[in-house]
Amino acid sequence: MEPQTTHVALAVKTSPKDFFLHLLSMVALYASAVSFLMIVFSLINVYFPDVAQQNLYDQVSSLRDSIRGSLSSLIVFFPVFLVVTSLLNKSYHTFPEKRNLGVRKWLIYFTLFVGALVMMGYLVSAIYGLLGGELTLPFSLKVLSIFFVAGSIFVYYLSDIKKHGTE
Repeated sequence: MEPQTTHVALAVKTSPKDFFLHLLSMVALYASAVSFLMIVFSLINVYFPDVAQQNLYDQVSSLRDSIRGSLSSLIVFFPVFLVVTSLLNKSYHTFPEKRNLGVRKWLIYFTLFVGALVMMGYLVSAIYGLLGGELTLPFSLKVLSIFFVAGSIFVYYLSDIKKHGTE
């Protein structure tokens, strides 16, 4: 009779390093998403200016400053997000049980929650604009960009949860 082998799952505790990397990853993700959307919104405003504005030159100048600031943030935060996510994925490969860390679960579900709220809020705004007769091409492009960014984040993390069984 062969001895039975039991697999005991090791309880992995959240280390300060784990907490820092997961938090940094989410903060860099949020900052990257916001910066990207600000660039897209500014470009939409440049290519579809509000002709009711008194001084279009000041509006375009302000939008250029906005694009420069947002691009600066994106240049810093997006590579940080990629590097930290890469470090975390290497850690998950070495220690698969780290996918079930409490801090990771909380931050992923918080991100899904924020993504759902953003998409619902913009959908309400789009319907409100439609009912008021104010739906314009620039507004539609902004709503689509929000759905693209928030939806991409939502789909990525939701598929990660399903793929790896993080509950």
